[in-house]
Amino acid sequence: MDVLIHLFVGLHIIGIAALLGGFLTQMKAMGQGTARFVPGMLHGAFTMLVTGVALVGLNEADGHHVNNIKIGVKLAVLIVILGLVYVKRDEERVDKPLFGLVGALTMVNIFIAVLWT
Repeated sequence: MDVLIHLFVGLHIIGIAALLGGFLTQMKAMGQGTARFVPGMLHGAFTMLVTGVALVGLNEADGHHVNNIKIGVKLAVLIVILGLVYVKRDEERVDKPLFGLVGALTMVNIFIAVLWT
């Protein structure tokens, strides 16, 4: 079971890398007002959602304690990110504040995962 959990943790990290990487590659365009949500950001957010839910289930099944409040907060933040990226995915330009919000929420989700013990 540990190998499976570690596999999903790796996939979860790949999802966050796709989401954050997509944001970081568009930062120059954000400064020019031409930033857009690239497909990798949407795929990364979906990957995070699926692997996160799987990780909670696998950890519960393996008898590990899961902090449900932390997971609930992370899920709520991810749903906001996913909703924004999904709704605005086909637009040629995304407003700077909205695009920045997605990047900020992504980093908030990372810090919640790392710092909330």
